[in-house]
Amino acid sequence: MELVKISTAGSVDDGKSTLIGRLLYDQNALTVEQRELIERKSAEKGWTDLDFSILTDGLVAEREQGITIDVAHIYFSSSDRKFIIADSPGHVEYTRNMVTGASTSDISLILVDARVGLKEQTYRHFFISNLLKAKKVIFCVNKMDLVDYSEDRFLEIAVSIQQMTAQINDHVPYEIIPISSLKGDNLVHRSTQTAWYRGATLDELLRNEPTESNVAPFRFDVQYVNHVQNENYVDYRAYLGRVLSGKIAVGDSIQVVPGNKLSRIKSIHRFTEELDQIQEGESVSILLEDDIDISRGSSFANRENPLEPTNTLPATLVWMDDRLATPNSKWILKFHSKEVLVKLNQIESLIDPSSFSKNSDIHSLGLNDIAEVTLQSAQPLFIDNYSFNPKNGAFILIDPMSNNTVALGFKKD
Repeated sequence: MELVKISTAGSVDDGKSTLIGRLLYDQNALTVEQRELIERKSAEKGWTDLDFSILTDGLVAEREQGITIDVAHIYFSSSDRKFIIADSPGHVEYTRNMVTGASTSDISLILVDARVGLKEQTYRHFFISNLLKAKKVIFCVNKMDLVDYSEDRFLEIAVSIQQMTAQINDHVPYEIIPISSLKGDNLVHRSTQTAWYRGATLDELLRNEPTESNVAPFRFDVQYVNHVQNENYVDYRAYLGRVLSGKIAVGDSIQVVPGNKLSRIKSIHRFTEELDQIQEGESVSILLEDDIDISRGSSFANRENPLEPTNTLPATLVWMDDRLATPNSKWILKFHSKEVLVKLNQIESLIDPSSFSKNSDIHSLGLNDIAEVTLQSAQPLFIDNYSFNPKNGAFILIDPMSNNTVALGFKKD
């Protein structure tokens, strides 16, 4: 069953949490206890409509303020798909939380208040969704009930969205849909209030998202080397890890890095099961035909798309720490099972997501800043350009003193 990962984004009070709660409520995907909680808490507040945000706003501070602070994950499924929704905060101060929620998502839902239109956060969230190479962005023009379901108002916002996306040449595909999270218009059920809208409901857009063929290059991260020597297994050496992208079959030729050695897949095992081929997301053990010096942090690639070493790493960074980043700062770069010491050589430019402009006169990075930088690695890195292979093009930076994650990075072309 295919897994579809969804993230929500928007400014404060745009209705992200309410949208998720209402979507699940109308799909009958809530438990009896969850329904009773929503109804009881809504009655305590004196609301005539149900407060669906209660479902995701689990922290006490969030419920008191009526905002989302942390990233909440909601799980539900249909007959053919499983869904995970990451409900991210809207405050600009929590941009790093939004990046965390969107970093593994396939579809990004960006909410726009129909009364207000596009805000700075709308630009920021679209830029980040585009940076993270989401398969699709769905702009949900919410609170249409508060503008009398005006077609003119919806079209006005749609034009603004089109003008915004046009500023990025290579933007992700997107849809625009009029909704009311509170009333349920065009979420699961088509609204009679928007007869002028003939597009799909949000539920249809999520469920009808086409699957993509697995065309990414084969990449395998070695996490453990299992060397066994006993009466049943003589010179048994298997490499355990996860297929990051692509697929491979027994007999296929591969490249092993570091070392740039070539070999062939001898056999593939998952527990006691022997497999003919494997694909992205599978955790297996692989045996090779040749005896090669391989350890944790090594990688396998298919010969048609080999990995090339680099010590100089051009990257886009999302800075996630309160401490400033300055040239010559040093961190631990964690890339799958590999950890390497890196230095910040240069800050090339600071990106303003609200206008997509760049400022090259910059000497440090602060919390939530997005910048283009150059890193210098103490050891060769075998990493793909993020635009070519997102599964093997992202990394994190760790402060070696505090062990805090300070940045999320993407290798540039």
